[in-house]
Amino acid sequence: MPTSPSTVRGAGLSQAIVAELKQLIYAGEFKPGERLNEAALALRMGTSRGPIREAIKVLAGLGIVNAVPNRGVYVRQLSLREMLEVYELRALVFGYAAERACEHFNEEHARKFERLLTAMDKACDADDGSKYYELNLQFHELILELSNNQRAQQAYDDYVKELHLVRRKYFNVPGNMRRSNVEHRAIYEAIAASNQSRAKAAAEKHVRAGRVRLLANFEEPLARGE
Repeated sequence: MPTSPSTVRGAGLSQAIVAELKQLIYAGEFKPGERLNEAALALRMGTSRGPIREAIKVLAGLGIVNAVPNRGVYVRQLSLREMLEVYELRALVFGYAAERACEHFNEEHARKFERLLTAMDKACDADDGSKYYELNLQFHELILELSNNQRAQQAYDDYVKELHLVRRKYFNVPGNMRRSNVEHRAIYEAIAASNQSRAKAAAEKHVRAGRVRLLANFEEPLARGE
């Protein structure tokens, strides 16, 4: 069970608030473009405004919020161009990671992949987008871990953090989860077969297909000028 920021004191307080705020933003409780009120957050988390202010500085450094002089702090809202650029870079890094993963794959990893794929299928059956999203992150993290390249892992993690702000809520769209997991299995099978070129191509294709699925959900709001 997560520790409430109000029960933490000392140096760990700001870190606990950072973790709590990130979770609230990623879960959509604070929407992109929404202003964060320091006083309200301090009251909610049972602390003074100082630790809230420090936590917000950390979130700004991570690119999760933007501080606007004389106006306040707002949850970051990615532009369409920014989102497309991040997706393109994410595809390249993920393709590289899948290619390298072939060199480090073993039977223990096979069992982990199979458990994740089965769990994601069950999340699809239950139409549980939140569960699928978390498992999806674990699947990608496993491939990045197998790349054995810390710089690639860090770069990919940075891209994923930026896209959390727009990706999470679209995993409940009918058909998206199943299509995504079919692509996951294709990546896994290529890695298990030590086919580096196929693994790289499947991984890049998967990220770009995810970009297409996400963009499909932007078409109607963009047409309305939102």
